[in-house]
Amino acid sequence: MKKPELLAPAGNLEKLKVAIHYGADAVYLSGKSYGLRSFAGNFTIPQMEEGIKLAHKKGVKVYVTVNIFLRNDDMEKLADYLSNLEELGVDAIIVSDPGIILIARNLVNHVPLHLSTQANTTNRRSVEFWKDQGISRVNLARELSFSEIKYTREKVDIEIETFVHGAMCISYSGRCLLSNYLTHRDSNRGECSQPCRWKYMLMEESRPGIYLPIFEDDRGSYILSSEDLCLIEYIPDLIGAGVDSLKIEGRMKGINYVGNVVRVYRKAIDEYLDNPDKYEFRKEWLEELKKVSHRNYTTGFFCEKSTRGSQNYSSSSYVQTHDLVGVVRDVLGDNEIKVEVRNQIRLGDEVEFIGKSGEINHLFLEKMTNEDDETIEIAQPNQIVILTVNFPTSVTDLILKQK
Repeated sequence: MKKPELLAPAGNLEKLKVAIHYGADAVYLSGKSYGLRSFAGNFTIPQMEEGIKLAHKKGVKVYVTVNIFLRNDDMEKLADYLSNLEELGVDAIIVSDPGIILIARNLVNHVPLHLSTQANTTNRRSVEFWKDQGISRVNLARELSFSEIKYTREKVDIEIETFVHGAMCISYSGRCLLSNYLTHRDSNRGECSQPCRWKYMLMEESRPGIYLPIFEDDRGSYILSSEDLCLIEYIPDLIGAGVDSLKIEGRMKGINYVGNVVRVYRKAIDEYLDNPDKYEFRKEWLEELKKVSHRNYTTGFFCEKSTRGSQNYSSSSYVQTHDLVGVVRDVLGDNEIKVEVRNQIRLGDEVEFIGKSGEINHLFLEKMTNEDDETIEIAQPNQIVILTVNFPTSVTDLILKQK
């Protein structure tokens, strides 16, 4: 059975390292221009070079997003940028605009081109069209059901990629104009202000100044803010359908999100491939995914056509059961480790160490020392502390604490 690629977001160099640590087969990232997440940390050219070298050393591929919709004044530096990406050895460039595709095909034609979900590809003929334009992989629109994904995969001889987890836009595969209209920030050039997550009121035309709140009842509110996609229960279906790459959304999310989501999907994929006949979905995987910052989970359009029950819209409130409190920075020996604190911890706290192979170990903080070997009771963000553990840990392991 074909093993799908697990494709993870890398909003900055640290997130790239965390994604690799927890088992991503490939990461996608952006430079400072031409990507659709301008407010993620993103990469300078030297940072990108460092990230690509690290990823390739670990056997991980790196794809770079150049998926804005191009304006004429965007073209001036595009050729140089694409040439830089070629020189850095990127494994693919993610595109959506036909003008960028034309330029890339002529300028860096041996670098594979992956088509972004922004291109709204919803049928096999569109996939075939893009293949004729030099595209080697298509990320299908999120609006497709499983049966549509499976049918398309069966009918085309090009790589197919689909999202399995993360935030979803209200508009067709992210083609939204709300941000442009309300804040003059172009969502299709990387500057979306996410107005779909804001709270709105209704006002009747003949009663200006009288605002009516939009409530959610037991049937839902269905206004703008989508719940988050989560297809962890459908890994066997996606693998069985032959999907080439399973993509996680979230370049603007923190390392807790990146590490834990990659870890859970990695475990599900590997367990299924190891023994498909005896594979069982584990409810604790879904509980682990609830530890990261997320909106309520949904399967979106995956299970059926869009109906009231398949795509709910709710408040923009995030749910998160655990905080990231530390990252292992060094293993010192004698069961001691060096930890970079991210949120306050104190003696008496119970914390969870998230191992790179999927294991979770609990530790009650009975002793902490600083770098001067002084015993402390409380550690603050950005402080380095020394902890003693009785289980294996690795550099980059994340440490969580229940809220």
